[in-house]
Amino acid sequence: MFSIGVGPSSSHTVGPMRAARRFATELRADPAAEYVRRIVIELFGSLALTGQGHGTHRAVVAGIEGADPESVEPARLTSRFEELQKGARLCPAGGKPINFSPTHDIVFKQKEVLPRHSNGMRFGAYSSGGEVLFERVYYSIGGGFVVREDGAALEQITSPAALPHPFTTSIELLAHCVETKCTMAEIAFANECAWCDAAHVHARLDAVWQVMRGCIERGLITEGVLPGMAVKRRAARLYRTLSADKGGRGAEGTEWLHGKTLDLTSIDLLSTYAIAVGEENAAGNRVVTAPTNGAAGIIPAVLNYYMTGDPQAGSAKVQEFLLTAGAIGVLFKEGASISGAEVGCQGEVGSASSMAAAGFAAVCGGSVRQVENAAEIAMEHHLGLTCDPVGGFVQIPCIERNALGAVKAVTAARLALLSDGDHVVSLDRVINTMKRTGADMSAKYKETSQGGLALAVTVPEC
Repeated sequence: MFSIGVGPSSSHTVGPMRAARRFATELRADPAAEYVRRIVIELFGSLALTGQGHGTHRAVVAGIEGADPESVEPARLTSRFEELQKGARLCPAGGKPINFSPTHDIVFKQKEVLPRHSNGMRFGAYSSGGEVLFERVYYSIGGGFVVREDGAALEQITSPAALPHPFTTSIELLAHCVETKCTMAEIAFANECAWCDAAHVHARLDAVWQVMRGCIERGLITEGVLPGMAVKRRAARLYRTLSADKGGRGAEGTEWLHGKTLDLTSIDLLSTYAIAVGEENAAGNRVVTAPTNGAAGIIPAVLNYYMTGDPQAGSAKVQEFLLTAGAIGVLFKEGASISGAEVGCQGEVGSASSMAAAGFAAVCGGSVRQVENAAEIAMEHHLGLTCDPVGGFVQIPCIERNALGAVKAVTAARLALLSDGDHVVSLDRVINTMKRTGADMSAKYKETSQGGLALAVTVPEC
């Protein structure tokens, strides 16, 4: 559920880059490759409607030239696209340079939606006479995950013979916990070790946290304006203000459950961490998809909030948090969706808040029932949340939604930890409700910038 990439969107930037890279790889292996004289990229549905603000156009050309979201230099995406606009030739990975016009060869089909998902894209390679030599259709389904036209995953990883603890529902996950007397984190870790050795899992989790923490640190010191809408960054200013409040809210500790001392009064600081990551993502910088880029600030903010409040916490707590959050994320991906273009922002911010609540409850010593309850509470109070980015940019209301999602996560965890874990509505029921709510939601509220707050700067106030 956690991958390292670039902003501003996992479904509109990271996913399309991966799809374009795969297209170039498959094209290179085809005998027709030597006759290709033109490549056309068609973007459909949500990708077409908000692709400009999400940087989809820059991502696809970078992917065709072999760029990978985890290693690409963020600034290079913009500079290379500008070179192409000035007449530079496109250099498909492993292929010959060809003429390419971003204006004519990237087509935004705003009124068309491909059948499988709103985030559809078609790549076509043409001969000098206009004949289609090679064509592929891909769908970016959220969180950077991409599937082909037949629904198969883009990256076919060799599957283990069997996971030790397979689950797609919270009922199954809790049953494994009861049967094995393991925590959710331990169940998730055992499953991860079916794919690779334990040392690799530990190293990857630590690497994810390092990128998350680095993103927060950069966001807390970087000032200026964000690209596209010239929205002013404010995390650095907020952090300076809070840091100067010596003896005030930020300096008071609160005794919490199980002997932990956390700075529970400094909700402002928690919000600032989330805003810092949201601003880094909006600027197109390196972030961790958690579970999407639009909601990338929530899990790092809550985890950093916990780590700051418990100076004795180390790598083991970080990994427990991330593994627990990841297990909950699997439930959303399998049972509903994490794509704003499919179910609205309840699938992005809602899922991230739920994952963070579970992770927070776990590291605070909650039982598996309390952890599940925390996840349920957080998601329950994001139901119906629309995805309506102003101007198609991941800035308004996205950045502040990360802050509120982080606050809700901590609140949900605290409520669950104060109870015995018994609750009326299960997490599975809430996930199913989120899926049905997303299906009922009008398309104009699902990452198309055609309704809701997205019209705030175009529709005059009454």
